[in-house]
Amino acid sequence: MLKKRSLALLGAALFLAWNGLLLLFLWGRPGASPGPQPPPGSRLLPAQLLQLAQDAEAELRLQRELLLQIQQLGRLHRQKSPPKTPPKTPKPAELTPKPSGIPTGEAPVIPVLVLACDRSSVRRCLDKILRYRPSARRFPVIVSQDCGHAETAAVIASYGAAVAHIRQPDLSDVAVPPEHRKFQGYYKISRHYRWALGQVFRTFRYRAAIVVEDDLEVAPDFFEYFQAVLPLLQQDRSLWCASAWHDNGKEGLVDAGQAELLYRTDFFPGLGWLLLAELWDELEPKWPPAFWDDWMRQPEQRRGRACVRPEVSRTMTFGRKGVSHGQFFDQYLKFIKLNDRFVPFTQMDLSYLKKDEYERLFLRQVYSAPEIRLEELQKEPGRDSGPVRLQYRGRDSFKALAKALGLMDDLKSGVPRAGYRGVVTFVCRGRRVFLAPPSDWTGYDPSWS
Repeated sequence: MLKKRSLALLGAALFLAWNGLLLLFLWGRPGASPGPQPPPGSRLLPAQLLQLAQDAEAELRLQRELLLQIQQLGRLHRQKSPPKTPPKTPKPAELTPKPSGIPTGEAPVIPVLVLACDRSSVRRCLDKILRYRPSARRFPVIVSQDCGHAETAAVIASYGAAVAHIRQPDLSDVAVPPEHRKFQGYYKISRHYRWALGQVFRTFRYRAAIVVEDDLEVAPDFFEYFQAVLPLLQQDRSLWCASAWHDNGKEGLVDAGQAELLYRTDFFPGLGWLLLAELWDELEPKWPPAFWDDWMRQPEQRRGRACVRPEVSRTMTFGRKGVSHGQFFDQYLKFIKLNDRFVPFTQMDLSYLKKDEYERLFLRQVYSAPEIRLEELQKEPGRDSGPVRLQYRGRDSFKALAKALGLMDDLKSGVPRAGYRGVVTFVCRGRRVFLAPPSDWTGYDPSWS
């Protein structure tokens, strides 16, 4: 700092000295002082003025060269020791998410996109997200609001700079076929998803995002889980998403003592899920006008790819109100077990979830387990409480067994919820059970529904 100040003073002194010399030079020249009568040599005045102009131009040229040298020395000094500037206080406009990359040697930035509409209970969702996120820089929260609901907007605004609040601009009704008038809400949801994901990946230019709806509550290790599985999605192209949700994650159907277990599933779970920008590049041009989640489960979109899902859910839904009017909520969703203990996923080796390794281990475990009948399974387990296999042989067989065991029995394009290669894994009376097709299974039948 002292060297920089000395250099600046030297430059200023030189500048003043040159100007002083020039002034003395001009005033000291013959004919420089004005008088009432021109001197006898006045006929030489034009030549003298020309000479003065030339001298002044030369002096100015020297001064410019000197100033350029001073500026160059200043730049060199700043490069060697850059000055420290005080941190800039962000203005309100700067709270909008900025384009993000993955800095070398730093943890990736993964925004959380919260889709909101007219639930003022979004506060419950945001409170838990902000409570459990380990870093505001690495996990910026973007709340995208549809519907224009003033009370919900006020709740979101109450968080100030902790979240970025963006608003879906088109609140008009969507043109729908006459037979779909009662599904207007599903069309608006799909439109909102498309706009919000476009903002995240096109406007803000993030490379990955976690999508959460406003009626979800997250677990303490929600962020730890997604941070750990992100590299899997980047490395294994047979994976296209990771979800915090387990469709069959009811209290009695999971092993809460093994909350670290993760699985591959062919069923797109949603309800708190991670995707990469490359997937949005693929999906955006053909995004559907409605029922986007079931559209994601179609073979044309899934293309044989799987998602990662946990043994114990890292999200739970508290929103019975919605376009589905409580469908599945009272029967299944409100009973989902939310994980309550922190699992350090980022310190674990998750390479077992890569396709080749996973299928080798998983299929061996499934088909080496002894087969059992439903009646035997429903009895209290004896001394042998190891894994067992319950086999189904068709759509009706699967649905009957699933219903009897409290599993979700619906199929989407032939894929059972939480299933992988037709196998649904769950716990019954403390035993690990594989509800599985025959070992010669060749693929899903999209006609099963």
